[in-house]
Amino acid sequence: MLRSFAFTTQGRLHTKDIEMFLMPTLLADTSLFLWVDLENPTPEETKAVLEDVFHFHPLSIEDCLTVSPSPKVEEYSPKEEDLFTPYLFMVIHAVDYSRQNGQFATSELDFFLGKNFLVTFHRAPLRSVSMVEERALKSTTHIARAPDRVAHTLLDSIVENYKPALDELSLEIAELEQLALQVPGQKTLNRIFEVKKEVLHLRQIIGPQREVLARFAAGEFKLVRAHLVPYFRDVYDALFHINELAQSYTDSLTGILQVYLNMSSNQTGEVVKLLTLITVITTPLMMVGTWYGMNFHNMPELSWEHGYWVAGGVMAVSTLLTYWYFKKKKWF
Repeated sequence: MLRSFAFTTQGRLHTKDIEMFLMPTLLADTSLFLWVDLENPTPEETKAVLEDVFHFHPLSIEDCLTVSPSPKVEEYSPKEEDLFTPYLFMVIHAVDYSRQNGQFATSELDFFLGKNFLVTFHRAPLRSVSMVEERALKSTTHIARAPDRVAHTLLDSIVENYKPALDELSLEIAELEQLALQVPGQKTLNRIFEVKKEVLHLRQIIGPQREVLARFAAGEFKLVRAHLVPYFRDVYDALFHINELAQSYTDSLTGILQVYLNMSSNQTGEVVKLLTLITVITTPLMMVGTWYGMNFHNMPELSWEHGYWVAGGVMAVSTLLTYWYFKKKKWF
């Protein structure tokens, strides 16, 4: 799917759904800003936009078409033989978390940011892109006055959409804490390790993304106007806070794992204690029974008239005394 918009420098929509052959003409108009959004495009659409209209560098096109495991940003300046104008190529990841399968889903969003154009490329529908497109078309906040402003709005929306995923993760961790105390079984242990793995995955996404936004926040790129740098710094600060939150989740899960191990150890101790008590309490029974179970002819007790009742009484009294002693010591 290909969506295209041309906006004036006042942020108002000039035209939309632009024919491919008109795009170079609109790009040449300095009073307009062109935004082309490619959502799971066909190979023909990809080639027509990235190669034929904008003439982007082959390396950036290759990076765009290949799924990138980590975010990054690169600046491309034209040489004498190049047809493209200076632009930034950026890879960012949006995230979503489902408590049903306990996994973070990541969606890649690629930017081609130029002086008067923005090209976005993504395989799956992204809520951040659709929201920003809707806001730009309404022209209420005039976010479409320049490509760097739209790029900031997209990044801000992506970072904001991290929060629902983190809220879901927080609820999951709270439930795990209760399970570790109440049901410290193998299923709980497996779930703790699964969630810990997903938090590590989240941190692996956020880390490189912070580095990308840090470069924007530092005002490293000339294509981002100076008065917008503080806005990018605000997005960086929000992502930094999310990274700190993810670190706290890691610490919480480590604590929950420790609680689980302690509870499991306590359960094992209780079982061992119970078995030990049973063994000790039944020891008099086993000793007396074993002794008189030998049945040697020269054992005088075997010829006693009341030997059976005496042996039974000795076993009963010694067992009760053992039980009373443990009770007194509050061992159970």
